[in-house]
Amino acid sequence: MSNYSMGITFVLSALISVFAGNAVSRESLSSDHLFRLSYLDNPQISPDGEWIAYTESKYILEDEDSSNRIWMVPSSGGRVIPMTTKTETSFSPRWSPDGKYLAFLSNRNNEGTQVWRLDLRGGEAVQLTHSPQSVQSFEWSPSSDRLLLLMQDISSEDKLAWEQGEDYIQKTQKPWVIDRIQFKEDYLGYLDRRRTHIYILDLYQNKISQLTFGDYDDFSPAWSPDGKRIAFSSNRTEEPDLNYNSDIWTVSSTPNPEGNPATLTQITSHEGADDSPNWSPDGAHIVHTSVTHAETHLYSTQHIALSDAKGGGFELLTKPLDRMLSKPRYSNDNGSIYFLLEDSGEQHLAKIILSTGDVRRLIGGRNVVYDYTINSEDELALLISQPYQPDEIFTYDDGVLNQRSFVNYDLLQTLQLGEVVEVKFKSKDGTSIEGFVVKPPGFSPNKRYPTILDIHGGPQSQYDYSFNFDAQLLAANGYLVVHPNPRGSTGYGRDFCLAIWQNWGGPDYEDVMAAVDDVISRGWGDPKRLGVMGWSYGGMMTNHVITKTERFKAAVTGASATLYAANYGHDQYQRWWEQELGLPWEPKAREIYERISPFNQVTKVKTPTLIVGGEIDWNVPIINSEQLYLALKRLGVDTQLVVYPDEYHNLSTPSYIVDLHKRTLDWFNSRL
Repeated sequence: MSNYSMGITFVLSALISVFAGNAVSRESLSSDHLFRLSYLDNPQISPDGEWIAYTESKYILEDEDSSNRIWMVPSSGGRVIPMTTKTETSFSPRWSPDGKYLAFLSNRNNEGTQVWRLDLRGGEAVQLTHSPQSVQSFEWSPSSDRLLLLMQDISSEDKLAWEQGEDYIQKTQKPWVIDRIQFKEDYLGYLDRRRTHIYILDLYQNKISQLTFGDYDDFSPAWSPDGKRIAFSSNRTEEPDLNYNSDIWTVSSTPNPEGNPATLTQITSHEGADDSPNWSPDGAHIVHTSVTHAETHLYSTQHIALSDAKGGGFELLTKPLDRMLSKPRYSNDNGSIYFLLEDSGEQHLAKIILSTGDVRRLIGGRNVVYDYTINSEDELALLISQPYQPDEIFTYDDGVLNQRSFVNYDLLQTLQLGEVVEVKFKSKDGTSIEGFVVKPPGFSPNKRYPTILDIHGGPQSQYDYSFNFDAQLLAANGYLVVHPNPRGSTGYGRDFCLAIWQNWGGPDYEDVMAAVDDVISRGWGDPKRLGVMGWSYGGMMTNHVITKTERFKAAVTGASATLYAANYGHDQYQRWWEQELGLPWEPKAREIYERISPFNQVTKVKTPTLIVGGEIDWNVPIINSEQLYLALKRLGVDTQLVVYPDEYHNLSTPSYIVDLHKRTLDWFNSRL
C-alpha cells in the first residue's frame, strides 16, 4: 500500500507511535521545525468529485519564496499536483461549477489581491479582476459566467487616480478623519466610512458592478441556486457600531443599469446575530447561523436556523443542542443540513434531518473538523486536525473517513512528540472542568516535572484535540503542559461560558488553579516548579493569577490587558465593554471595571514576569503591557518588556515567533 492511499487507521497508529515510549530514535521538536511543517486550509471538492483543491501554507523566513500555494489531490487518493507556483502567494481556490476552471486569490502584479483563473485544459493563470481595491473573497455563479466579489469601497480620489493610471497610494499619508463609533480594528488600524460591499464581475463583458451600498458592512454572500439572487449577512440597524446584531438579506444579482442601489429583502429580524447563509437546493429556504440571547452576545450559543427565502418563517432548528454550531450547508436532496458542532474539546461534522429534527454526528471522536466542502453529489472533503497531526485533507463516504493528504507524514515520523491526555477534575466549588495535558516525551510516572499552566485566549474558545505546536515545543523541553478549559470556554454550553460575566478572574481563576492541583495530585507536576503563561485573554488571566498567588516561579503574559478602563476608546471593543461592563464614567460600571482589573492588585505580584506584545495591536493594545511592565519595574519585581515592531495581535513574522519561543523557554528555564 502506497503512502498516498493508506487508510486512516494505519496513519493514526503510525502517528501515535511518535510520542513517548517508541523505541525508535527520534528528534525532539524545536523551533526549527516550525519552518518544516505545513498547514492546510480551504479544501474544495471538484464538481465531479474527482479532485480536492486546497491551500498549503508554511512559515518562511522573510527573504524566502511565497508561503501559500494551491495543490490538488485525487479524492480517491494519489499523488498531489501543484497548481500554482511557489514564488507567488496564492490562496482560496474555487472550482467553477462547470468544472472547467479553478480560480484563486493572489497578489502577483502588485495590484493588491485579485482573482486569477486556471484553465484545467492547460495554460498559465489569467488575471480576472483589475480593481483598485483588493478582493477579500469571491464565489462563482451557478452558471460559471459571473463572479461575486467582496471588496471594500474606495475613496473617489483614489478611484480617480487609479483610473488615470497614477500611483493611487499617496506618498505622504493623509490624516485619518474619524466620525465613527467603531473607529479601530486590528490588522486594519483606523477606520473611515469605506465599507465592505458586494460586487459582480461579468466574465463575458469583463465588467465589475457594485450591488450593495450604504454605511454598512456586508459579509458571507452566497448565490441562490438559479443565480438570480444573493444572500448575505449585514448589520443595517440605525447605529451598527453600537450592537452585535446582523440579519440575513437578499439582493438581485443583476446590477441596476444606472448604478443605483438595488432593493434589498430582509430575511431575518430578531436581535441576535444571523450569519453564514446557504440556500436550499430548491431555492425556497435559507439556512444560517443564529445567536440567541443578544444581550450577552459573546457568551451566547450559536445555533442553526432556517428562514423562508422570501422573508419570514424563521425557525431555530437546534434549540435543544446547547453547543456552538457553525458552517451550515444543505444536502442536495433538500432533506438535511450539515454543520460543525463544537463539543468538549472536539469539533464534529454533524447533520440534522429536517423531517424528524434528529441530529447525527457523522465524524466524532478525538477529531477537530475545521472545515468541509460538499459538491452536488453530496461528496465531502474535510480539513481535520488531530493531537499528533496538523490539518490534513480527508474524504468521508458512507461512514468511512479516509485521509487523502500526507504533507507532514514524513517529518512527523522523525519527531518524538509528547503524549496528549484528556483530564477531568473538580474546581473549588465542585464544578466539573475538562482539560488536556501534554506530557514530555519519555514521560515517567515515577518522576515529577516542571509544569506550565498555559491558559487559552478568548475567553470564548476551547482547547481541543488539534495539533498544538507551542505546547509540543514546551513538552520537548521537559515541561508538563496544562491546558484547562475553565469557565468562559465554549464547548460546554451557554451557562458554563456565561459564568464569568462581569467576573473575570473569578471562577475561571479557581478552575485553572484546580487544573494545576490536579496534575500535582496525579504525581505528574512538581509543585515547587510551576510556571504560568497565556496570550490575549490567556495573558489577562495570567495577570490575575500572579496577583492572587505566589505559587508560580515564573510567568509570561502576552498581548494582555491590565487596567480595563484604559482600553475603552483605545482598542476595538467598545461594544464589548459597554454590553458587559457598561460605560466607564458611570459609577456602577466603573466599580466593575476597577474590581476585576488585575492592575489594581499589582502590589501583590512577586512572580518574575516576562511581558510581550505587538506594537500595533488594536485588539489588546500594547499600552496594557507597558503599564504592567512599568508598575512591576517600580515595585522591584523581576520583569522585562518585549515589543515586536509592526506586529498586530498575533505575531506573523516567523523570526519574531522563533524569538518569542526562545525568550519564553529562556525565562522558564532560568527560573523553574
